Amino acid sequence: MGDGSSGPTMDLMRSEPMQLVQLIIPIESAYRTISYLGDLGLFQFNDLNAEKSPFQRTYAAQIKRCAEMARKLRFFKEQMRKAGLSPSTKSLRSGDIDLDHLEVTLGELESELIEINLNNEMLQHTYNELSEYKLVLQKAGELFHSAQSIVAAQQGELELYNTTEQSVERSLLLEQEMTMDPSKQVKLGYISGLVAREKSMAFERILFRATRGNVFLKQTVLENAVVDPVSGDEVEKNVFVVFYSGERAKNKILKLCEGFGANRYPFTEDLNKQFQIISQVSGRLAELKTTIDAGLAHRSNLLQTIGFEFEQWNFLVKKEKSIYHILNMLNMDVTKKCLVAEGWCPVFAKDQIQNGLRRATLDSNSQIGAIFHVLQTKESPPTFFQTNKFTSAFQEIVDAYGVAKYQEANPSVYTIVTFPFLFAVMFGDWGHGICLLLATLYLIIREKKLSSQKLGDIMEMAFSGRYVIMMMGIFSIYTGLIYNEFFSVPFELFGRSAYGCRDQSCRDAYTAGLVKFHATYPFGLDPKWHGSRSELPFLNSMKMKMSILFGVAQMNLGIIMSYFNAKFFGDNINIWYQFVPQMIFLNSLFGYLSLLIIVKWCTGSQADLYHVMIYMFLSPTDDLDDNQLFIGQKFFQILLLLSALAAVPWMMFPKPFLLKKRHEERFQGQSYARLDSNDYPPEIEPHSVSHNHEEFEFSEVFVHQLIHTIEFVLGAVSNTASYLRLWALSLAHSELSSVFYDKVLLLAWGYNSIIARGIGLCVFIFATVGVLLVMETLSAFLHALRLHWVEFQNKFYVGDGYKFYPFSFASLGQDDE
Repeated sequence: MGDGSSGPTMDLMRSEPMQLVQLIIPIESAYRTISYLGDLGLFQFNDLNAEKSPFQRTYAAQIKRCAEMARKLRFFKEQMRKAGLSPSTKSLRSGDIDLDHLEVTLGELESELIEINLNNEMLQHTYNELSEYKLVLQKAGELFHSAQSIVAAQQGELELYNTTEQSVERSLLLEQEMTMDPSKQVKLGYISGLVAREKSMAFERILFRATRGNVFLKQTVLENAVVDPVSGDEVEKNVFVVFYSGERAKNKILKLCEGFGANRYPFTEDLNKQFQIISQVSGRLAELKTTIDAGLAHRSNLLQTIGFEFEQWNFLVKKEKSIYHILNMLNMDVTKKCLVAEGWCPVFAKDQIQNGLRRATLDSNSQIGAIFHVLQTKESPPTFFQTNKFTSAFQEIVDAYGVAKYQEANPSVYTIVTFPFLFAVMFGDWGHGICLLLATLYLIIREKKLSSQKLGDIMEMAFSGRYVIMMMGIFSIYTGLIYNEFFSVPFELFGRSAYGCRDQSCRDAYTAGLVKFHATYPFGLDPKWHGSRSELPFLNSMKMKMSILFGVAQMNLGIIMSYFNAKFFGDNINIWYQFVPQMIFLNSLFGYLSLLIIVKWCTGSQADLYHVMIYMFLSPTDDLDDNQLFIGQKFFQILLLLSALAAVPWMMFPKPFLLKKRHEERFQGQSYARLDSNDYPPEIEPHSVSHNHEEFEFSEVFVHQLIHTIEFVLGAVSNTASYLRLWALSLAHSELSSVFYDKVLLLAWGYNSIIARGIGLCVFIFATVGVLLVMETLSAFLHALRLHWVEFQNKFYVGDGYKFYPFSFASLGQDDE
């Protein structure tokens, strides 16, 4: 960690050089200093008050004040969401806003908005009640009118019947009625209102049981749903009228109405009074509607005014809160006049930070300038890779496995090429690749607009990885041209086919094979091979061997990366006792297998490579006979086998003894070289040299090396086999694509019907998009991810570092608190 301040290295292979810095800031310029550092976004503050709770810190009151303003802004945002409005992003002004004035403004707006909401709720409640009352008056009046008509008709019939036969009886009854006690005459009462339709049947049954059938209930259905005054939701209801006798029955009915949430309204039998009340209610409703509309218009105008300034206010409050949060992480010095800050920054940012400190001192009219002091430490710095919108997604893929240790080689440099390439090996179809490319080009062209919008979870992931998917599409087009597959259909893009059928019918193409008539097809798979006898065995053999070649090459790259890591840290022990034997072991077995594959392809030999590799271990001294590919192969195989066997103890035993010897020399005074933790391998450093005079745990180091050796030996076999997934998924993708084309599209096209062809085309499109472009893409992506995380990165990548998170206003998202 140097003190120089040259420009950024922009080296994605290793982290930017970092330094631990102490800032001594006068109190009067502290606020502006933190603000300028937030604008710069290149300083990560350490919390020097970690032992204190949030309420014990110096600026707890200011944090609480900002939190209260943030609460009011969240209230405004929720009100705008309910009103169907969104904050404007085109009205951000660059002028400064006084926080005190903003606090007063937010308080006044909140009070006004709350008052408007309360008034609107009361008016709306009254309006809903009167609307229900009007419906009850109309429907209950219809019930009474129909009942009176029925009674009048029945009385007319009775009068005609009784005129001739019951004159004597009538006189007796009239006499009885005249002598009857008026207090004993029964008078019926009634209650009217509305009940939810879904509760009406239960309401009727329980009403009947509670009164033992001594009531008469009449209901009528409302055609349209009404707004309930209590809940404010639209509910389908029935108008009811309950006739009863006695106070006891009335009390029971009232309790049941309360239990079922039935709203009761008064009703009169007098027809004139009914019309009068309906007229009054209608007039009152019209007045309330006008008042409510005016209130809603005023509320909408107020929310639009708030929305115009919302983003600016929201950013200012978050900025203030973040500044005071950082100030709470600083220590007060003994003079109580300065604040002490510690944190990490890139070496290249030294001049920019010092310029910001000087600017803060001038703007705050401070008599004392801030002090920038570089601290020497053995603490591991954070890792900082400067990425752009193209490389950031690949870096996220690596960081999901683990953040690189400081100055550790970054796998994302190779992942940019190897990840989409391995994906394309499994997804090779240039028709499908074009579909992926077009979809991502749409996201890239509209990225400015889409980046400012809220997308769904799946769409957000696709948008953040748009450049990864673009590379996957480009490489899929390349491998698809090699496989010569366009939605499983071959084309003669680079010339005519070198092969032809034996006769014009071409019926024996799959059984007898093809005959070569012309020069070899210049690029990729010959189009005539699709569907022929030679296709499946050749593709199986080619893709399987190609998977092994890619796997061995990438694993070798991983081991070479471990060499560069060891070379960078000056770790000669790992170079000679880890890198060298690993390279020898891997290439003595699987490197040799790769060599045999290439030689067989070049010479056209019919040697059985399975037999060669198996008997290389079982009978290394036997003659190879027809399986010999080159002169001296037998001796060469014995030499490679002995080298692989010797590489295992080479990895296992010397390294622990050499580490013990180095430790003893340093702590017994035989070597006065500077103690630098980088001289130790990263994987054992935390255990063996965490303290200067800690005893060296030889058994722990030896067991660790033993496990590491066994893991590498077994992993060399399993990892090589794991790369065969490239072969398996490539064949699966090709066969699925062929099935959809042959058994769906071509089958439908065989019918002489537009409907059948249309259905077949729709099924083919949905199957291609749903299965091949979505499910197969996800499957190949996950398998490529596994090959990078496990088979590639475990050869050299520790990934136990931590990210550089600078204090920056640019990182204040809309939903951050």
